[in-house]
Amino acid sequence: MIIVLKPNATKQQRAHVLERIKALGLKPMISEGTERTIIGVIGPEDKLRAQPLEVIPGVEKVMPVLKPYKLVSREFKPQDSVININGIEVGGKRLVIMAGPCSVENRAMLVQTAKLVKAAGAHLLRGGAFKPRTSPYAFQGLGEEGLKLLRDVGKATGLSVVTELLDCRDVGLVEKYADVIQIGARNMQNFELLKEVGLARKPVLLKRGLSATINEFLLAAEYILAQGNFNVILCERGIRTFDTATRFTLDLSAVPVIKKLSHLPIVVDPSHATGAWDLVAPMAKAAVACGADGLIIEVHPDPEVALSDGPQSLLPKNFAKLVKEVRKVAHAVGRTV
Repeated sequence: MIIVLKPNATKQQRAHVLERIKALGLKPMISEGTERTIIGVIGPEDKLRAQPLEVIPGVEKVMPVLKPYKLVSREFKPQDSVININGIEVGGKRLVIMAGPCSVENRAMLVQTAKLVKAAGAHLLRGGAFKPRTSPYAFQGLGEEGLKLLRDVGKATGLSVVTELLDCRDVGLVEKYADVIQIGARNMQNFELLKEVGLARKPVLLKRGLSATINEFLLAAEYILAQGNFNVILCERGIRTFDTATRFTLDLSAVPVIKKLSHLPIVVDPSHATGAWDLVAPMAKAAVACGADGLIIEVHPDPEVALSDGPQSLLPKNFAKLVKEVRKVAHAVGRTV
């Protein structure tokens, strides 16, 4: 249910509406628009329907949200959300680029990669300290040591850090070192983990599940917003289909569809989607052309010896070339890099 306040509603009237909602045992969520304030109400809607809230001073109208997701929807917030990461805005006019190795392997490699991607135009440093691997025998990441390296190298290069969280027990640990908490595709429907990051203070990068529908993807984001964390960035990273020509099938139609349905920003990961370094650039440019708010790209100084995802990682020189090409596409669609 959504309660739309009148443009001239006073602070006292808004406070009174919030008190009435809480008195019913429901949870209010406020969206401050340029013209109106909208209050989303979480809980059994039959309680609201039994109350004549339209007669409360300051209320313009009360209407149901038809979508199964409420806070994520355009109905709740018509304006695009812009997520601020230490001064870098995701969802605004600037196209934001996140780049770095799949896994943090050692300090020397991370320093070298961070300096090169920063020089090429990256805004955030990505890297995995905890790695969800299909095989239990594959490299699982450096854990807290990797988090410390990301923090130190990020500070030294002036890059904010995005890294993946796998376990509810590590929320505080990752939040301590990272600027953005990533929830990977395999954990998109780990609802307890989503609830925990919903209580966290850091922005969340939520990746679409391997076989998730857009509806399921947005409902996963709803779990985070329902706990109070509205700083969520969605990420399309490819889904499983019948085709085996690429690692996954990059669903670029998800970008305009999600922008139609939701106010949350969305970035695209062409590295995991294609699984092949030579396909990353064309799909990255296509993502920008169809409206993506950013890109997250794997870069490694020596992909042949990478401990994970070497085949899809760009060499720094190829990444620098890609940024130049992406800049042209961004400019053509009215954005900057």
